[in-house]
Amino acid sequence: MRWHRLQYLLAFERFADALRVFVALTGVMLYAGLGNNAHELIPLMLGVIAAAIAETDDSWRRRASALAVTLLCFGLAALIVQWLFERTWLFGLALTLGSFLLVMMGAVSARYATISNATLLLAVYGMIGRDQHSLTDAFWHQPALLVAGAGWYGLLSLLWNALFVHRPVRQALARLYDALGDYLDCKARLFEPSRGLDIAACRNALAHANARVVAALNDTRLALIDRLDGRRSRSAMEENLRLYLAAQDIHERAASSHYPYSRLVQAFFHSDLMFRAQRLVAAVGRACRERGAALRYEAPTRFGYLQTARSEFDAALTYQREGNPAPERGLLAAVEELADNLDTLTDRVASAEAPAEQSDEQRLQDPAPASFGEGWRRIVVELTPASARFRHGLRLGLAMLAGYIVLKLVHPEQGYWILLTVMLVCQPDYGATRQRVVQRIGGTVLGLVLGWALLKLFPATEIQLLLTIAAGVTFFAARFRRYVVAAAAISVLVLLAFNQVGNGFDLIVPRLLDTVIGAVLAFAAMRLVLPDWRSRELHQRLADALAANGRYLRAILAQYRSGKRDDLAYRIARRDAHNADAAVSTHVSSALKDPHGARADSRQALAVLASAQTLIAHLSTLGAHRQVLAAHAGNTLLEQVGAYIADTLEEASHALVRGEPMPVDSEYEHSLRDALTAAPLGNMEPQRLIASQLAQLLDELPRLRRIGQALVR
Repeated sequence: MRWHRLQYLLAFERFADALRVFVALTGVMLYAGLGNNAHELIPLMLGVIAAAIAETDDSWRRRASALAVTLLCFGLAALIVQWLFERTWLFGLALTLGSFLLVMMGAVSARYATISNATLLLAVYGMIGRDQHSLTDAFWHQPALLVAGAGWYGLLSLLWNALFVHRPVRQALARLYDALGDYLDCKARLFEPSRGLDIAACRNALAHANARVVAALNDTRLALIDRLDGRRSRSAMEENLRLYLAAQDIHERAASSHYPYSRLVQAFFHSDLMFRAQRLVAAVGRACRERGAALRYEAPTRFGYLQTARSEFDAALTYQREGNPAPERGLLAAVEELADNLDTLTDRVASAEAPAEQSDEQRLQDPAPASFGEGWRRIVVELTPASARFRHGLRLGLAMLAGYIVLKLVHPEQGYWILLTVMLVCQPDYGATRQRVVQRIGGTVLGLVLGWALLKLFPATEIQLLLTIAAGVTFFAARFRRYVVAAAAISVLVLLAFNQVGNGFDLIVPRLLDTVIGAVLAFAAMRLVLPDWRSRELHQRLADALAANGRYLRAILAQYRSGKRDDLAYRIARRDAHNADAAVSTHVSSALKDPHGARADSRQALAVLASAQTLIAHLSTLGAHRQVLAAHAGNTLLEQVGAYIADTLEEASHALVRGEPMPVDSEYEHSLRDALTAAPLGNMEPQRLIASQLAQLLDELPRLRRIGQALVR
């Protein structure tokens, strides 16, 4: 029992982060305490925290290069702060410009976004530390201590990454399969044999679950990319790649929609067929989570329940097929296609095997810039008010300047916590900023009360140092999922640490006051400086999704001609489409939190979400059933209709970007729809399935145009 508890603790996602922080802070405490260097405690500790926040999930080789860039940025930021600290006007200008440039630096890649955010954080830490020390310190002393703390943590991180090569990948895969399980649970609700089912709520939950799957797929790909070329445990990394490719295929099949589920439920309401289908989909979701647990805890997998649910569904389908009266042929064919997809999905989850056509194509696309020039071009492209990153950078820079002015006027001593709060609270969108304001203030109040109690209860220095380490570990264990707890923990850490070089009680009121001022300034900047009302940008997100869906459809149709092959080009087209769909879901969620979007635009936003979901579902169905088409007279018609839909999606995307009405040719569309209905496909598979999906896509185009027209207006 104790071993299982220890195993669960070791498998905790943030355990490695917390352990490294524990070792790093313990080393700093021992150095400061045993060496009688208490005055160096705070900058060293702040350097450790900044480096831990700047950490990226890389192999040790890339981590080494990222660490070098991080320490260089940290050193420059700390020196600039030290040099300009007493030059008020230059400092304010550098603070504004530096904040903007660091945000724009994040356009290069996610790695640089993390480093730039941590660099700004360390710059503020440098201001706080400089505010605490006298001018008699050497010019380089404070920056050197900050960089030394960061370097100490960086060495621990390098050592950890070199020793535990596969752990981050396994954790990412476990999160991916957990997300697939949650997605399939949401999907199973659509099979509920009930006439009172809230379809809109189910689809909304499904969209958010799909966004989490897409994010998990992207995280896993990044974890895999730079570890595939390692020399150690090549076979283990190939197994990780196989699990990732299998998850991609599972996602495509799970996202498919062969026929409107509400019509199937209505047609088979008096049968247990849909109930058995729901049981099977839920069982596949449970198997995905079990696969995730096996990756996380190295636990055995038992999928007996999966085969039971599968056999029960097959039996229900056989009974329905032989029933009297027999169901309509089109409905029964849709259920049979669903059954075929579920059979393959069950096999894929149970075996975790990638499709056979992926065996000779295992490259992954690296999102990092290939050269300095490409990275620079990525930044230049974002230098426009139309870019959300540009607006956020400008907003943050002006908010930091306003915070600096306020601290000089109101709170010149110890007022740099205002800037720290501004930086942490100011988020790229309104909903996230509003949420962070509440979380930051609530967590700070909780932390200050707890810190006051700990200072009273444990006046001994040794105990306070241990509690400081515990607070730091808690912060890193909770900062992604429990931000209120994390804010409370870092407030406790600040009080206890500053109590070692002064009086921690004197910091309580200024810390609370500065947090409130900083939060108010960040929220005001969000409302006043190029506010990101996401409801105004729905047309852009929908345009991106339509363009990506058009490319995805072309890639699918090409494989019906040449044969199924999950090569890199196809996987890129599929991933781009799913990323764009997830971006729509995330954007709609943000738009509904805006003052504008929560009222008049809510129906419009949900209509955009539903349309994007419908498109990706039908495309996923076509992708899941790819195979070479046997020679048939109807193949030309299918290619013609598919090409027309792909062209229309891309043209609609361009029209939305330009703010023009979407192109329409209703007579031609009607003729294509009639031709599909009259085509002598009979029982030809997959021609009949392709025709059915293309017909449903054609039916979606008028609705898409109505939504686009409303967005343009």
